[in-house]
Amino acid sequence: MKVLHIVAGNLNGGAAKGAYCLHTGLRNVGVDSKILTNSSDIIGDPSVTSIGRGKKGKIRNIVRAQLDNLPSKFYKKREDRIFSTGFAGVRLTNHPLYGWADIIHLHWINNGFLSLWQIKKIKKPIVWTLRDMWPMTGGCHYSMSCENYQTGCGHCKQLNSKNSLDLSRFIVFLKAKTYPRSIKCVGISDWMSQIASRSYIFKDYDIRTIHNNIDTDDFFPVNKETAKRVLGIDIQKKTVLVGAQNISAFYKGFDHFLAAIKMLDCEQYHFVFFGEADSHQLKSIRSDFTNFGFLQDLISLRLLYSAADIFVAPSLMEAFGKTIAEAMACGTPVVAFDANGPKDIIDHEINGYLAKPFEPEDLKKGIQWIANHPQPEMLATKARKKIVQCFDVKMISQKYKDLYEEILSETSGNTNDRRLK
Repeated sequence: MKVLHIVAGNLNGGAAKGAYCLHTGLRNVGVDSKILTNSSDIIGDPSVTSIGRGKKGKIRNIVRAQLDNLPSKFYKKREDRIFSTGFAGVRLTNHPLYGWADIIHLHWINNGFLSLWQIKKIKKPIVWTLRDMWPMTGGCHYSMSCENYQTGCGHCKQLNSKNSLDLSRFIVFLKAKTYPRSIKCVGISDWMSQIASRSYIFKDYDIRTIHNNIDTDDFFPVNKETAKRVLGIDIQKKTVLVGAQNISAFYKGFDHFLAAIKMLDCEQYHFVFFGEADSHQLKSIRSDFTNFGFLQDLISLRLLYSAADIFVAPSLMEAFGKTIAEAMACGTPVVAFDANGPKDIIDHEINGYLAKPFEPEDLKKGIQWIANHPQPEMLATKARKKIVQCFDVKMISQKYKDLYEEILSETSGNTNDRRLK
């Protein structure tokens, strides 16, 4: 079987990173898998094709992204958050890889990479891995407290719109008109599948849950004291790590973390961060901390996860929680809120701590619970065991392979039925 993954964004981070991990896993289980992306970096992989390389490719990427964002700019009082229209994109069906593929597998497709009109033109089986809420909303990627995605949007809170027939409603109705009904939707957590089933767009679609994946051969425990010494982290204190591609993003809940640590006796903790961060927020921390910035190399990331005694993921809304799984694979227990994606990963007071949503005080209790646990080695062992057993790429790749085989079998059956008629 030939599967073409459509993946927008940098393959080294975010949703694209999970898609690339799946791609490599699929090739290892015998699937002829290729990626078409707009990433400027193809990671030296000949099975990855990018339309965003070179000067012309980068300029076209920028132009398409700006065109995609242009309609939302007419809402002058909109919130400063990512909002995608799906109006701009490449001509996928004209690309040679489209003709090559048996199945088109969509992942995160935004920032002007694939338009809604191009999705309508796809005449091959489609699998769509839902890596955030955008496929079912009127433009936002996380709806937060808004539930308008269940009724067709309008009165968009992110656009600060008072109109029921606003841009968000137009986008939802355009999605309803252009999405083929044969799409197989895959939520990367139970929560993603549940909200998709309640959405105006996908409520009557075939929705499955196949969790996000990580490669546990890449993420594994390194001796904690050794990792701390290599990274120059104080071995006498408990290391509390927070990290994401952008830890200051609106849905990452970093302000809840800051509120939680204000209630701690910070003398016994050293706080460590990675990813893009708001310098003003970091300066408000009145204790020792180290900011490693954006990490791209696997060795540094593995060392940092292993050096931490506690990983905190204070997200208010998370489709899965890839950093949670990576930290646990490295033997580091995690504190997160008992909501959405992280609920599938952490078992409360077994391999981590699920705090009451969205209470900083209970987040603080979770940090203390892990820091003072009498058997930290047992916690570490159980954390890694959960990831290996439930989210390793080898297992997840096989589940997708089974889904592809099911789809091709259905397609073959439908073709034979038409011939008989």
